[in-house]
Amino acid sequence: MISDQEMEHLKTLARLELGAEETQSLKADLNAILEYFEQLRDLATEGVAPLVRPIDAVNVWRDDVVQDGLPQESVLGLAIEAQDGFFKVPRTVE
Repeated sequence: MISDQEMEHLKTLARLELGAEETQSLKADLNAILEYFEQLRDLATEGVAPLVRPIDAVNVWRDDVVQDGLPQESVLGLAIEAQDGFFKVPRTVE
């Protein structure tokens, strides 16, 4: 069960601004969720293999194919501003 002090700490961490009624409602919801976890703790899981995924998934990889890139002139033609063959952007680091 979540104490009032823990609830205030959670609100601070999540930067939530809740009234007293909203806080109590959220606390009740969180406590209900934690009760479900307690029920799961009581399940007998001996001999059950760990489940990584609910369905077997196989990655489909395609072969890497080298392709020519776009010509520099056409790409820089789309730029708002270019200088000496490069994109010119505002300075971000001082």
